[in-house]
Amino acid sequence: MSLHPVIQAIVDFSAGAMGGTACVLCGQPFDTAKVKMQTFPSMYRGFVHCFLSTFRQLGIRGLYKGSSPALVANISENAVLFLSYTFCQDVVRSLSSMDKGAELSDVQKASAGSLASIFSSIALCPTELVKCRLQAMHEMKESGKVAKGQRSTVWSVVKTVMKTSGPLGFYQGLTSTIVREMPGYFCFFGAYEMCRSTFAKHMGTTKDNIGVLPLMFSGGFGGACLWLAVFPIDCVKSRIQVYSLAGRQKGFVKTFVSIIRTEGVTALYSGLTPTMIRTFPANGALFLAYELSRKFMIDTLSN
Repeated sequence: MSLHPVIQAIVDFSAGAMGGTACVLCGQPFDTAKVKMQTFPSMYRGFVHCFLSTFRQLGIRGLYKGSSPALVANISENAVLFLSYTFCQDVVRSLSSMDKGAELSDVQKASAGSLASIFSSIALCPTELVKCRLQAMHEMKESGKVAKGQRSTVWSVVKTVMKTSGPLGFYQGLTSTIVREMPGYFCFFGAYEMCRSTFAKHMGTTKDNIGVLPLMFSGGFGGACLWLAVFPIDCVKSRIQVYSLAGRQKGFVKTFVSIIRTEGVTALYSGLTPTMIRTFPANGALFLAYELSRKFMIDTLSN
């Protein structure tokens, strides 16, 4: 029994929100280290130094700095992403002259994911800007880019953005976000679906019945492919969003070129280690929560 399109949309949106929540709870400390290393690479010798320095100076709360906007960011991003993913699969079917409901290939699903990321970028950018600024606020103060007495709460960051740049200020880094998300989510969904297909083939079952561990591994593998493909772009995005706290920043291309000229190519990969450590538990939890909650809701509503 197929669900009404509106009910199906609500199911996809809710399952995406569940996945986003699981992703943040599993991976936030590693994401904090990533942002700190991307924006202030000269302050840290590596991931362990960054992680331990943050813990010593700010405690466990420092590692979870920005969790509130991160939750909002991931819930909104993944809810919109998976809602749009279903819609974009229909678009791909239409462009490929396929019947409605026909099974797509893994590459076609990857293309649908890439298209869906445009919508999720618009939902993600404002909350990720607030999250990144909170995560790197300590370094901004220590480097003298902002006054040491400046408060670092979600509300204080929101007020500062509104005061200095207005509502559009929350979309600083939007171009970088879209440039990151489109190829990133092509790799993300493509690797996830191909990994599930490989497990299903070797296990002699369907992709929906491969079990928890293969499902989590597939999600982690998709996340790893995403970050390996787009990490330099994410680094530029983080710089623009964090440094814009101290004044208007150059655009994506100028910031990208400036980092290479002044710090070298390796600076674009600062923070890659915590990102790769984070990707398997965080993205594994994301897809596990998404797939299981979606299946539960569909089964419940279909009966």
